[in-house]
Amino acid sequence: MNIGQKVLESLKKEIPLTDYERYIKKLDYDTQLSRSNIVYYSAPNMFIAKWVKTKYKDKISHLFELQDGVKPEVEITVGKIQNKKTPTSKVVEQKTNSKSTKLNPSFTFESFIVGDSNQFAYTTAKSAAEKPGEQYNPLFIYGGVGLGKTHLIQAIGNYHLNVGKTVIYTTLEQFMNSFTSHLRSQTMDRFREKFRECDLLLIDDIQFLSRKEQTQEEFFHTFNELHIAKKQIVMTSDRQPNKIAGLVDRLRSRFEWGLMADIQPPGLETKIAIIQKKCELDGIRLEKDIVNYIATHMGDNIREIEGTIIKLNALSSMLNQKITMEFTQNAIKDQLKEKKENVTIDDIVAIISKELNIKPSDIKSKKRTKNVVNARRIVIYLARNLTPNSMPQIALYFGMKDHTAISHTMKKINEIIDNDENFKVQLEELSNKVHTDYNSNNNGT
Repeated sequence: MNIGQKVLESLKKEIPLTDYERYIKKLDYDTQLSRSNIVYYSAPNMFIAKWVKTKYKDKISHLFELQDGVKPEVEITVGKIQNKKTPTSKVVEQKTNSKSTKLNPSFTFESFIVGDSNQFAYTTAKSAAEKPGEQYNPLFIYGGVGLGKTHLIQAIGNYHLNVGKTVIYTTLEQFMNSFTSHLRSQTMDRFREKFRECDLLLIDDIQFLSRKEQTQEEFFHTFNELHIAKKQIVMTSDRQPNKIAGLVDRLRSRFEWGLMADIQPPGLETKIAIIQKKCELDGIRLEKDIVNYIATHMGDNIREIEGTIIKLNALSSMLNQKITMEFTQNAIKDQLKEKKENVTIDDIVAIISKELNIKPSDIKSKKRTKNVVNARRIVIYLARNLTPNSMPQIALYFGMKDHTAISHTMKKINEIIDNDENFKVQLEELSNKVHTDYNSNNNGT
């Protein structure tokens, strides 16, 4: 597999599957024309070429940089590339103390949107950046996919690049690949010099250290060397250290020495603020009702939400159409359909019963106590909005006579939403919880 294919495989892990299957999968990497400072992909038609270039060009360039340390220009052409000269372009790397690091310059503390769900993680990350090696060392940031862990860890790195510190940022996978390569070539002294003589070591996705015995042994000694020298260590993970299977006790213990900060799924207000900030940075204009629609329906993955905004802007530009509510709904209907098809009523009952401390059997029963009726209404509302089930199917699930009872419940709950802001917020949070818990359980986290 060539480097161009490897980059697309890496991209596949970070974007919606529908985007990969419909667009990215159809790209061909040109090994003959591509160089370190410029790479070429060909697409089967102009629509795909423009869409990929608008939405993922920068991301593809960044992934190339992670592979070999050079950030190239990315060209997406239509059909086979012929007789095209490779232009020369100046490649600029972030450098500090003669070492290069691979950070996204847009990931700063200033561009991070702070809300109740990430306030603690943001504050501790900023403190670790301002007083490295002192208060929070190591800093262990954990949370679900796409919630901002990578943004925060790279913000710490970018903060220190500006003051001339030696920063090493790497994913755990890249750390392992480098370790294996140096081990085979018997150049471990170079590997240790790189990772043990930096001012800050930033490791993304540390959970992949699970059951990697040799790598754990090497990382243990690297950790000790840096910690003794009071060099800042920051790690991110999708789970807490005690939930990383196959992690040796002495490493788990060290990960818990400093401070653990979690990032929770964002609330509705935070998601709206993130969308507004993204639109401001990219010069995209969205009406308030469209912003609210995206925030309400797209789940909690911030990376996916930002991708949706880019997609809307790209489609609007290519089709020369204004971004209206109807335009937005049509553009993301497949993504919403995919979400609905994955969640079942059983999933919703299990999550809501846990959140509201009510037995699942009570929700499905004929009980009429106030708390059970409230929980049942919420489940019915979420089942109608988060699953593809029709009202007759939901009625059958609850053992009701026909769909009129479901229709009545939907009418009642919409009335409550209109008149009770607190209930509306609670319903939104529970909806987010269903998405988050379902995705976590089905990703093995």
